[in-house]
Amino acid sequence: MTTQTWIITGASRGFGRALAESALAAGDHVVAAVRRPGSVADLAAEYPGNCLIAKFDARDITAAAGLVCDTLDRFGQLDVLVNNAGRAVVGAVEEVSDAQLRELMDLHLFGPAALVRAALPAMRERGSGTIVQMSSQGGRTSFPGVSAYSASKFALEGWSEALAGEVAPFGIRVMVVEPSRFRTGFNGGDVLEFAEPSATYRDLLADVRADMAGADGRQEGDPARAAEIIVSLVHSDEVPLRLPLGREAVERVSRAYRRGLDEVERWAETARSADFEGVSASVRPI
Repeated sequence: MTTQTWIITGASRGFGRALAESALAAGDHVVAAVRRPGSVADLAAEYPGNCLIAKFDARDITAAAGLVCDTLDRFGQLDVLVNNAGRAVVGAVEEVSDAQLRELMDLHLFGPAALVRAALPAMRERGSGTIVQMSSQGGRTSFPGVSAYSASKFALEGWSEALAGEVAPFGIRVMVVEPSRFRTGFNGGDVLEFAEPSATYRDLLADVRADMAGADGRQEGDPARAAEIIVSLVHSDEVPLRLPLGREAVERVSRAYRRGLDEVERWAETARSADFEGVSASVRPI
């Protein structure tokens, strides 16, 4: 395989760490973008010529250009960008604060958007590149208690779908990964945040809170296997726009598509009746 250079945010643990290990094992170059450089010092020691550690906060849009420049200075190219850093806040819409919602949007949308914009010129110049957006099954379907998380992932997916069409003519690919539950530390007590429960929703969301808090270490998904799949796809000739990852993700996302289609079809005639009579259907460029 041709050696590729990766930027991976949130590479200290979970999917980011697994992807860094898998890419390095495949002989690729990796820039591990992390808030705590010491968390990946072992990777740099094991792969001194192939791994660069960069101190980076994925929410800091002003740091994106510098990270790309450091990558190009060290390895001379940028082939793969993985926007992986992320976390969740659990709570009802009325329980999650503006600050909590904005922080997730910074982490899951505005930060990744800034990094993509910084990376695209170098990818366009080479006429190739792959952007991997780590979303979630919660980026395609939602449920009570995860409104803030799903809002940020839905936003990332809509933004990425438009991006994919814009950059395809330049040889750049976009893959949105939608995992189910994997043993990444996502559900750990030091990562998962719970909004202060209110009397109104305490009982309603009790099962959701208990399920989210109790999943750590029991998830069925294997991060190492997931990373192998993603690295293999990046090195292949074709990537899907969306990749539900894990059995549960395939089932839940499929169910969401079917449910959505059923609802559209049920209300189709009512919806069509909103148009002016006798006006031709719109003709769009895409």
